[in-house]
Amino acid sequence: MAFFLLMWLLNNVSEEKKEQLSIYFKEFSLIDGPPPSMSIGPGGENAADPQLKPLIIEGTAGMFAEGKSQEEILKEAMAKMIEERLKEYKEELIVDTFDNGVRIQMLYDEGTPFFDSASAQLTGDARNVLRVIADTVRDLPNQIAVEGHTDAVPLGGPLSRYTNWELSTDRASSARVILEEFGLDPKRMVRVAGYAATQPLIRENPEDPRNRRVSILLFNDPTLTPLDLNGTKTENGPLSVNPLNDTYAPTPSGPPQLPSR
Repeated sequence: MAFFLLMWLLNNVSEEKKEQLSIYFKEFSLIDGPPPSMSIGPGGENAADPQLKPLIIEGTAGMFAEGKSQEEILKEAMAKMIEERLKEYKEELIVDTFDNGVRIQMLYDEGTPFFDSASAQLTGDARNVLRVIADTVRDLPNQIAVEGHTDAVPLGGPLSRYTNWELSTDRASSARVILEEFGLDPKRMVRVAGYAATQPLIRENPEDPRNRRVSILLFNDPTLTPLDLNGTKTENGPLSVNPLNDTYAPTPSGPPQLPSR
């Protein structure tokens, strides 16, 4: 009788409640009690900030039922995060997928620049965006890489020792520092690299300012690193880890490897 009653109750519980119950039993600790994300505040409401709970949880069961991949689910979660919490920046943010992960690109825009021209110092707008990204992915299992890119306009004179290579690398490193400042575990960071103008977003115009960008890559498989992805090949040669339009983009050679220090 108890079994049939339980089955009846489960059939009348919404998918959202089922997911919350699943999270509760997965994260419950005899020592620490219920998971922090489900603790109850003094007024009976969830004590955790609802904006900070991982968006990937919402609707995940339904997405898997629809046959969506991990990349598609994560991409939709990141797109939802941008729409709800970074709406004022959505014209400067692109979310796309690559094989085994999702990438968030922060593009340069004169109206709300994420960094000053020829500078690795990120602006207040960039800090706002990176704080929300860190809040969203902090409790997810994904390994993370940060990449910097510039346009093809030369930086400095012909004898300058600070070029687009140094600038793109420094911008990526600045973004990493801010992500970690807002609580991202440094152990999840598997690479920070700069590619100068070698991987333009606007391929028909390498000098387009939108090619100046910082990318945050989230990898689904914790056993696979960006270096593994760089070694992936097709009939057209090595593939870039910065694909466009949800597909890998064949490149004449793999992304340049930074010298070890």
